[in-house]
This record gives sequence, C-alpha cells and structure tokens, in this order.
Amino acid sequence: MFVEIFGRPGCPYCVRAKQIAEQLTEERDDFEFRYVDINAEGLTKDDLAVKAGKPVTTVPQIFLDEQHIGGCTDFEAYARANLGL
Repeated sequence: MFVEIFGRPGCPYCVRAKQIAEQLTEERDDFEFRYVDINAEGLTKDDLAVKAGKPVTTVPQIFLDEQHIGGCTDFEAYARANLGL
C-alpha cells in the first residue's frame, strides 16, 4: 500500500502523521509513503480539496492508495484498526 501525506512545515499533526508512516514503513514490508510539502510544491488547500473530492480546511491530508483517508487523527485510527500500529 502507498500513502501520500500532504502537509506543511511547522504543523505538529503533519509531523505526527509522518512519524506514523515512518513507523509503519519499518514494521511492514507492504507499506510505503511519500510526504509532500505543500508549500514547497506550490499546492493550496483548494488543490487538496480537488484531489479529496471535498473541501479541506486543515493539513495534513492523507491518501491511502489514492483514496482520501482524512487528517492525522483519521490516519492514526485507520492504522491502529487495520495496519497493526
């Protein structure tokens, strides 16, 4: 499975989501992730809303195999329930 995390510098939830993804990468052979700094890539929350298919007001925005999961709390809950976190 492949996770994309769209975040920005200085965001504690973005840092936490990246830490969860790094942990899962170490623990699982079937997990990969990519962290995208929206500021460095010139992306806006409107761009993320188009990708998510609904309005987004916060970061991170996380996608699992191209499907929108939500933010950090949603990702952590998903990882605990489905990925053995």
